[in-house]
Amino acid sequence: MSLTDLIAVPAGINRGVSPARQMTMLSLLGNPRGSYDAACRDVTNPTLAHQIVTEDVGPFRARGLKPAVESLRLILADVRMRHADIHGALGTAGMLCARLVRGSTHSVSNHSWGTAIDLTLNGVLDARGDRRVQRGLADIHDIFNDHGWFWGAGFGTEDAMNFECGDDLIRRWHADGAFGGTFGGAVAMAPVPLLGLGDRGPDVKKLQQLLAAKTGAAIVADGDFGPATRAAVIAFQAANGLVVDGAVGKATWASLRKREAVLVG
Repeated sequence: MSLTDLIAVPAGINRGVSPARQMTMLSLLGNPRGSYDAACRDVTNPTLAHQIVTEDVGPFRARGLKPAVESLRLILADVRMRHADIHGALGTAGMLCARLVRGSTHSVSNHSWGTAIDLTLNGVLDARGDRRVQRGLADIHDIFNDHGWFWGAGFGTEDAMNFECGDDLIRRWHADGAFGGTFGGAVAMAPVPLLGLGDRGPDVKKLQQLLAAKTGAAIVADGDFGPATRAAVIAFQAANGLVVDGAVGKATWASLRKREAVLVG
């Protein structure tokens, strides 16, 4: 079987790893630039730009946030030890790219901070959204997970070419001072984890399922926190005496899960 042959998305991927949330990235690293569209643009935030490096990570050179590039080098060294054939076939379609998530009008891609990378195998880029993944990427996803990186095959719209630093990893780097001090506009301490407009991933899908069950809102559980999901959150918060801010923090999660337990019981 070829490394680029397509297989179903394996079960049990990304256990214990969540994609970095928009609140985490914006509050701890600042805003990469003042505006976004579908085009790939450079960072204009001078403090963030100072942390961008271009370095050899083994099979190719990568341009991204310094701690992410250093972590990627370690990951690919592990790939070389365990899967030399895959290591030799790896290439990249880019790391730093300040833009919106493909097809979105509100989600800023984590490529914008240089903490995500798109990988190729033998020059072939895995097609996005077909629920099939290249075998070679499936064989190394657990190595990325072990280093705290999220595999994009777990997004609502499968994106198996994409690997990105997880939320806990970004927070740990911040706590350890890996970002070289506070970024412009960033807070000194990491915010309490919450979900808001622009977030993606399994946690968002679970939220959408709960909201649909509790409110009857016609939400597609696609793992993308867009305007419709935000509207449903606001309606739920207003109906349950919560702070109406359209973001899902501890209180909103607790209320949703309490009602989930009642329904299950």
